[in-house]
Parts: sequence; C-alpha cells; structure tokens
Amino acid sequence: MDSLYRIIALIIKEFTMVLKDSKSRFVVIGPPLIQFFVFGYAATFDVKNVRYAVLDECRTTESRQLLAGFEGSSHFQLTRTLSTTQDIAPTIDREAARLVLHIPPQFSRDLHRGASAELRVIVDGRNSNVALIAMGYVGTIVEEFNRQIMQTSIPDRAGGAIVRVERAWYNENLQSRWFIVSALGGIISMVVVMILTSLSVAREREFGTFDQLLVAPFKPGEILIGKSIPGIVFGLADALIFAAGAVYWFGVPFRGTIQALVLALLCFIVAMVGIGLLVSSLSMTMQQALLGAFIFIMPAVILSGFATPIANMPQWLQTGTLLNPVRYIIIALRTIFLKGADTAAIWPDIWPLILMAAITLPLAGWLFRHRTK
Repeated sequence: MDSLYRIIALIIKEFTMVLKDSKSRFVVIGPPLIQFFVFGYAATFDVKNVRYAVLDECRTTESRQLLAGFEGSSHFQLTRTLSTTQDIAPTIDREAARLVLHIPPQFSRDLHRGASAELRVIVDGRNSNVALIAMGYVGTIVEEFNRQIMQTSIPDRAGGAIVRVERAWYNENLQSRWFIVSALGGIISMVVVMILTSLSVAREREFGTFDQLLVAPFKPGEILIGKSIPGIVFGLADALIFAAGAVYWFGVPFRGTIQALVLALLCFIVAMVGIGLLVSSLSMTMQQALLGAFIFIMPAVILSGFATPIANMPQWLQTGTLLNPVRYIIIALRTIFLKGADTAAIWPDIWPLILMAAITLPLAGWLFRHRTK
C-alpha cells in the first residue's frame, strides 16, 4: 500500500505540473487540433510501383497482349498470378497486391464478335490515393490496347473494345480523406506523448528537483509508473477524441471493434512513453528534450507509411521501418477503420509494440537512477 500511495502522489504531481504549465496545456490541446484539421483537409500523396495480381481466365493472344502493356509499364509491379476467382479476396485482403486484373473467359470471344470485352479491375480502396492513380494508369494502358487492336486484322471483328468494370474494396468511393484521417489518431497521440514525456525528467533537472526525487523513498519502477501515467492518459484521450472526430466530423466509417481500437492505441502509447522517457532521461535541459523529441518524430512519421508507401523505399530502409512503432499503429488503425478488423486481426501489429515497450520502459527506469548528472 505504501508503494501505491507513492505512485499516486507522483501521478498527482505530474498531472499538476502539466495542467499548471501553460506550455504543456497548449501541447495537449493546440497542436493536436491544428494537425487534425490540416492533415484532414490538406494532405495529398503521390505513388509509384503499384503492386498488382493477374487472373487470366482467357489465356489467348489478345489477353496476353493486354497484360504485356502492364508488364512493360514502370507504374506497375506484378506480384502474383492467380488461378481462380477465390484467390482474389485473400490477395487484396492480405495486401499482396493493390489491385487485381481479372480477364474473364469470354474476353477474346467478345472482341471477335464486336462486343464490349470486360477487364475487371478490383482495387484495394483502403489506400484510395493509390487506387485512383492506379485506375488512371489502367485506363491509359487499356486505351493504348484498343488503338493497337484496331490496327490488327481480326476477320470477324466488328469494332468490339474493352470495357473496364471497376470495384473498390474497403473504400468504395475512393475518398482520400478516409485514408488520411483514419490514421491521424496515431500521429497526433505520438506528438503529444513524445513532447509531454520527453519534458518530464528534463523539467526536473532544469528546475533542480531531480536530485530530490532520487533521494526520496521512490523505487525506479514507481518513478517510471508515476511519470508514465499522465502521458498515457493524455495521449489516449487525444487519440480517442480524434478517432471520434474522424467518424463524426469527416465521415470516415468505423467498421472494426472499440476493443481493438483501444488496445492498439494503448500499446502504441505505452511504447511511445518509453521512448519519450528515454529521451527525457538522456537530456539535461528541456530544450535538449524537445530537440530530441522532434529528432525522433520527423523520421518516425516519414518512415511510417503515413505519407509515402513503405514499398517504394529502398530495401534496407524498409527493413529499418520494422523498428518504427508508428508504422504498426498506422497499419492497425487503417485496418480497424476501413477493413473492420478485430483484436485478433491486428495482433501482428500489436506484439511489436508490446516488445518495444518491454525494452524501453525498463531502460528508462534504469536511467532514472543512474544518470544523476
């Protein structure tokens, strides 16, 4: 009970310092609101090397000629050849391809009869920006194919052409705002948690109260918990508020479960608290702490897949993103919002965050006791 009382006293002290400090209050409220609306209304993306899969049920000269246009394009990268229509859903679902080109069995027959031949394009609408651009590329290749086939001699052909039949999964209207805003809770909570926690120990050092904290009857674990809870509370509160804003203000659908959302955000915020406390423990002044926080924030956002696809990065950099906690929360949030994932579905993105928290938090606790100057 004595340990619990000490932890509660530390938590109250940390909350009091944050709420009494006008700069800290602004960090919790001001920047998150600005980022939410700026990203929600203004952010746009460019993409390249769109991964696609092929299901060719016709397997004729005409179908191979059409697919050759995709294989020779620098905009597309063939990742899989499918055998049946049952393979389409798992391919899109597991993000093995951004789109699937489905050529039905009657493709060439329709061309020869002068009818409209279908090219069925199934795109992953979770990333609406990629989907829209990819379908534009598809349209260009189809138009080129139509021009070429008009010049070929098909004896019984009477002017048939390809008609695309398109469907977008998970984001039917291909609204880029859904793709951006669904992940904002992770980005915003990261900024809030990193700034608050990176300042916590550095503030003690600068105000001259750090030595008093060390000689007080607090164990490193108690200090760790006391300084972690306020950051977790503020970060989780901001993330949940903006998740609600994504649904009720921007109209992003929420198809997953509340349990999965809270678990993903909580694991991510705990991992970020550990990183923030590490930065704070290594900093002698609040200025150094803020600089350290922003040194982490900028690369973490760039390498998260939020703004640019990870698949477009060099292979060594793609491997490096596995150490970035923001990568996992971005994937988890978009999967929960747009795909309708539950806790089991996002587990591959949860356990790396738990592992990171298990490493950074004990290390930060050790530094509390051993970095006295």
